[in-house]
Amino acid sequence: MTNRLSENICQPELRTAFSTERDEQQAVDQLYQQLNWPGLHFVLFFCSAEYQLDILAPMLQQRFQGVLVAGCTTAGEITAMGYDQGSISAMGFSGDAFAVSGQLIEQLDQFNFHDAQNLIEQLSEQCLMQQVAPIKDHSFALTLFDGLSTQEEQVLVTIDSALGSIPHFGGSAGDDICLSNTHVYFDGAFYTDAAVIILVNTCCEFQVFSGHHMESRDSKLVVTEADSEQRRVLELNAEPAAIEYARVAGVPLEQLNHEVFALNPIAVRIGNEYFVRSIQSVNEDLSLTFYCAVENGIVLTLMQPGELMSTLDQQLSQQEQCLKEHLVTLGCDCFLRRLEAKIRGKLKPLSELLRQHRVVGFNTYGEQIDGMHVNQTFTGVAIGRKA
Repeated sequence: MTNRLSENICQPELRTAFSTERDEQQAVDQLYQQLNWPGLHFVLFFCSAEYQLDILAPMLQQRFQGVLVAGCTTAGEITAMGYDQGSISAMGFSGDAFAVSGQLIEQLDQFNFHDAQNLIEQLSEQCLMQQVAPIKDHSFALTLFDGLSTQEEQVLVTIDSALGSIPHFGGSAGDDICLSNTHVYFDGAFYTDAAVIILVNTCCEFQVFSGHHMESRDSKLVVTEADSEQRRVLELNAEPAAIEYARVAGVPLEQLNHEVFALNPIAVRIGNEYFVRSIQSVNEDLSLTFYCAVENGIVLTLMQPGELMSTLDQQLSQQEQCLKEHLVTLGCDCFLRRLEAKIRGKLKPLSELLRQHRVVGFNTYGEQIDGMHVNQTFTGVAIGRKA
């Protein structure tokens, strides 16, 4: 692939970068060339799982010495030029406008509210030491999870409780739909069965948001038997889960795949809103494995895609209009949305839309918003100049 250097959003507060080089050393060198300026304080990156991570990790640490670096693997990258695959996309934050602190969370199954409280207090204190802005009303949190850890729900609830009024969003790492090895990166190394939490304290304007384009249909599915820990649903409407899902979706059982899941998602209704719970795979026993936890007794609604392009355009524009001058949007975009766009022949125009709205981020195996784990959703933060 021909190398392309990004057209940096060269502002005092933020810069973006990306590289399509397949050689790890050359890719890191190009990121460094684009992000190396005296005010650099924090680097956030999203990389293809095709890279040799054991080579990439020490190179990132060596090249960005003295700078906090965090990131994860992806199911696709969003660069300053739109969608990409097999690349690295990154953002650099300046220390004069952003105080950033972060922490790796391991042993996710043992993480509790006391741990979360101590962690948020520690991150807040570290940010306050940089004297950029008060924590209240000037901070947001970003979480990155190993996308195959199956621990998002438990950890997110505790983190959200500890964050209080601080808004939060994030995404789960991917591996180009291989569903075998997803990683988060923090301070020099890649990890599995782990998460990274980043607290960003800033004097810049920002808007944390989420949205999807799914519309409800009439069909309902009651989870009558589930293994919540493994995110497996064995029965829907007292029938084998895969058979019943195929029936209501109007698709032959043997044709169930990622494309069918993308075009026929199911969701749980909370209040007046629908939150998508995407299917990951069909198992030999005709159970369904999900990307999100699904509990016994919940009622799921069959959904259908609405207008992806116009809905996303409206959602992004709405956030940008809340800012005096929009700089960039950091986005976590479900890989099933990208897959839907590809199926419908809308991948290039959707990529161009993301470029026009200055979106940088990655395609995820799950999205997070204020303590909730969802799918087929776009979550992110739109960032503007200093308030």
